[in-house]
Amino acid sequence: MSKKRNPMTSREGAFTERKNVSPTKFRASYQRSDLPVAVDSNVSGVKLRWKVQIESLDYNHYLPIFFDGLRETSEPFATIADQGVHDLLNHGEEKVAQVVPQLIIPIKSALETRNRKIMCRTLRAVQHLVLASSLAGEALVPYYRQILPVMNVFKNRNSNTGDAIDYSQQKGENLGDLIEDTLQILEQHGGEDAFINIKYMVPTYESVIFN
Repeated sequence: MSKKRNPMTSREGAFTERKNVSPTKFRASYQRSDLPVAVDSNVSGVKLRWKVQIESLDYNHYLPIFFDGLRETSEPFATIADQGVHDLLNHGEEKVAQVVPQLIIPIKSALETRNRKIMCRTLRAVQHLVLASSLAGEALVPYYRQILPVMNVFKNRNSNTGDAIDYSQQKGENLGDLIEDTLQILEQHGGEDAFINIKYMVPTYESVIFN
């Protein structure tokens, strides 16, 4: 006789952090000294220092590597990757949009870890990505099927339930709220097809434009 699965257990499993996350290309590149950055440490923590003008960098090469580092949980790798992503986005202007297809796998992989600290970091990076370039929002629309499913799972997850009391609350962030904010930014900057595609992947999402 086959053993019946407990529906509640199955649902809770969707929120479980994934273990044995594969090593990041970012860590390997950093350890080989292939990245044009140095790290200054002081009482305030780790600060990233670029060895070249950021604007001169090949974004097609470096931006995906730093986005891949968003999955890091060990220091100083996590902080370096996070700071590097935002530094690159701050200086990338329209170069950012052309790299979007190469960022989908790193974004999806980071969200799929279901590690709330990583998810919060990645959602903030996605928001910055969209706001960094007038073309990035529309460039992301064809990839909603890859990056929105995990957001759909966690969108209405109460942050004070069980083990969800963690990074998001410590930072004054609720993961569900951060997901909602991200979806709104995607809709607002994704063009006329954004809402219908978000709604298809996240049925509980309500438009901030049409309502």
